[in-house]
Amino acid sequence: MAKQITTFIPNIPGALASFCRILKMHGIDMRAMNVGDAMEFGIVRVIASDTDKAVQVLTKEHFVCQVEDVIVIEVADQPGALVDLLTALGEADVNLDYTYALFSRHEATAGFVIKTDNREGALKALKSAGIRTIPDEEL
Repeated sequence: MAKQITTFIPNIPGALASFCRILKMHGIDMRAMNVGDAMEFGIVRVIASDTDKAVQVLTKEHFVCQVEDVIVIEVADQPGALVDLLTALGEADVNLDYTYALFSRHEATAGFVIKTDNREGALKALKSAGIRTIPDEEL
């Protein structure tokens, strides 16, 4: 189970660059990032190389951070690879709150992050379908 940091940034030019610069200055690597528009603010979701340090640094810079568990899944980097994953979850009656891609570190595979309120059901469905989750130490 990976830890995801969620925070808000102003929806203005340069705000995302400033956010990323803070992490860079403290040697924190982003393994995945998703940014969504929420009118005046952007919702930023990040999986970082060091969650605790990232939260500490961001909090010091006046960001409000929430840390949540997410599931990171490895899929083949080929057309239609998500179909098996999404079918397995759907057949197990697992609803997804949101998804986004992970910066892949392996050739011929892609990473996929999911957030659901039914983690145990999702993990069981993925395992039954032979779909690999990526452990934290491989992120």
